Amino acid sequence: MELPQSAHTSRPWRIHEITPDFRVYDVWALPTPGGPDDFPRLIRNFAGGDTSENSSRIARLLFAIRWKLGALLGWDDREKGLGSRVPTLRDRLPQDLRDGPAGPEFDRLPFTSVYLRDDEWAAEMANRTCHGVMHISWVPDGSGGYRGQMAVLVKPNGLFGKAYMALIGPFRHLIVYPPLMRDIGRQWSETTPSR
Repeated sequence: MELPQSAHTSRPWRIHEITPDFRVYDVWALPTPGGPDDFPRLIRNFAGGDTSENSSRIARLLFAIRWKLGALLGWDDREKGLGSRVPTLRDRLPQDLRDGPAGPEFDRLPFTSVYLRDDEWAAEMANRTCHGVMHISWVPDGSGGYRGQMAVLVKPNGLFGKAYMALIGPFRHLIVYPPLMRDIGRQWSETTPSR
């Protein structure tokens, strides 16, 4: 379920310290009910994700087109990404976060972990269009349990990046996120141990 930005901005997440120049684009309650110790499983599920596994053929097609365009137009070239066009957010981390774990490596998605805490994890990606952050957190669900929450923070790269983000907005909300949330819920159910 999509949430208001305040569901992310009102919480005392450490990500706020290092992304004051980023805008919150999306906040979602994840269909991942669990207990206080289930956050590591959620992170493993995300790190192992792949856009080609989306259950929606239309979403898979959109991702395939985006990756193909990125390759043809050089949007995703290394010199347009982290450590080249933009410095990694790890350079902004306060010492306690820098000394802690960054988080898992991604199997197939173009993200790099920034930091990991007991209830929040941040990963970043950068290309010709933007510098983006995926913030995954573990929050009380209001009924004694917990659930995941995802926030997407973005710093567009100039006018091109702003236009790109505006163009893909309807696709994200109408075509990409709904099946993604269903897939996350299905995967969560399949990996939930029997109690």
